Amino acid sequence: MKKIAYIEIDTHAEIAQAFMDIMGDSQDFSVDYYFSKRIKDQVNHNDENVFLSDSSMILDQLKEKEYDLVVIGTVHRYFNTFLAITKKYNTGIITHNLNFIKASKPDLMKSIFKGDTIFRLKLWLKEGLFYKSRAYKTSSSLFVLDESLISERYQFLPLFYTRDFDKIKNEDLVVVIPGGVSQKRRDYAYIFETIQKLNTDKPCQFVFLGKASGHELKQLENLSERLSKNIEVTYFSERVSSEEFEKWMQKADVLWCPIQQDTEFFSMKEIYGLTKMTGNLGDAIKYGKLAVFPKNYLSNLEFILPEEESILEQCGKLSMVNFDFQTKYSKKQVLKNLESILNNLTQ
Repeated sequence: MKKIAYIEIDTHAEIAQAFMDIMGDSQDFSVDYYFSKRIKDQVNHNDENVFLSDSSMILDQLKEKEYDLVVIGTVHRYFNTFLAITKKYNTGIITHNLNFIKASKPDLMKSIFKGDTIFRLKLWLKEGLFYKSRAYKTSSSLFVLDESLISERYQFLPLFYTRDFDKIKNEDLVVVIPGGVSQKRRDYAYIFETIQKLNTDKPCQFVFLGKASGHELKQLENLSERLSKNIEVTYFSERVSSEEFEKWMQKADVLWCPIQQDTEFFSMKEIYGLTKMTGNLGDAIKYGKLAVFPKNYLSNLEFILPEEESILEQCGKLSMVNFDFQTKYSKKQVLKNLESILNNLTQ
């Protein structure tokens, strides 16, 4: 049995969880997980093969065992540490912001003074920010989690599979909008305006499945008082628990994902679907739901649909469609594909 080390001491607990979930059934690989305390506290695990780590410990921890492959979940800091790992081990890095990866030293220098300057100076002076490009270039493999981002440089790493659960038949249409209710990365102003104009003879519920606060919370409170009689909105002013999230995602007839195409990472422009993946993609696969995205979102995935003029009519039609996620996204099939890729990397 081949051995893999998976490191996440930075940001993406949800990706680490996805890797744990799918690899838990592997007969070809055993995986040791090295997590920071913050990540360890966010994932579901039984402590077996899960080790507390940080940037000062990880190199010594890796020395204690022999691994066929080291997978790094995020390289957005600790660049000097990760460069040392890529030099010494057969390494694959999961990439999240492709423009950041190719940014030059002058680009990085300019970005230091564009926001959160103290933290970015720390990355430069203590964590080897300018080793960023070398860490990515030295890595044996670079992974993306969205098939549309595949290129000669980036290899697709299949992690998301469709869960088995009893489908809920709703009497009324339930449209779920997953994600934190913030205008920063999603166009909620457009959503609020669109819902306020809706009129229908059939009851419909829009669920904002993420914490709303500040201006967006006030807008939701005002919106809920001005809806036509058959339209209902559900929203949350506190963090949505995993149980609550699970309940509504299973209940959803369709997902509505109003992502803004342009976003930023480290003050550099990133584009969803071109240089960056949206988590809503994983949500759709995990829960087996068709998802409506903005017209300008580029995707050739059959379960991602561009928004039409009448969102209510479109969602009503999609709620009647029985899309087959299991053929391509069953846990068995995704694991088979993932193991094939990992076997090729560890020959």
